[in-house]
Amino acid sequence: MAFQILLNIVIALIWAFLQNSYTGVDFLVGYVIGILILFVLRRFLQFDFYFRRVWAFIKLTLLFFKELILANIDVIKIVLSPKLDIKPGIVAVPTKLETEWELTLLASLISLTPGTLSMDFSDDNKYIYIHSIHVPDKEEMIRQIHNTFERAILEVTK
Repeated sequence: MAFQILLNIVIALIWAFLQNSYTGVDFLVGYVIGILILFVLRRFLQFDFYFRRVWAFIKLTLLFFKELILANIDVIKIVLSPKLDIKPGIVAVPTKLETEWELTLLASLISLTPGTLSMDFSDDNKYIYIHSIHVPDKEEMIRQIHNTFERAILEVTK
């Protein structure tokens, strides 16, 4: 991946030199042209296109902000409701994530959203224990974590 980024930057610099203009816009145009060249050459050079991971990271960031906003709205509803009708609970969420970096990222994203807190991992790192302020359905919470954060993390790292 680092080789592809370096190659893309070299293509952008060559483009700027050939244009005899050294502005940021020319570099950006050359960078986009480099992305397109690498995209076309990915079949011939036997490598995974690096911009796929960059796009997956952007999607993960946008997903986090969406979940952050939705979690804030849920917590506001709970706090402002006249009757405190919540079901707090601890849920053991099985995970397919393997590396410590992936598990740490998942735990951080969960803890940063209001109303949830990552408490601990199982000894074999197959489960993450999460405390939530309101858990009406544990299976739905597990499914939501698998379909949002875990899938997005796997797209970035695999």
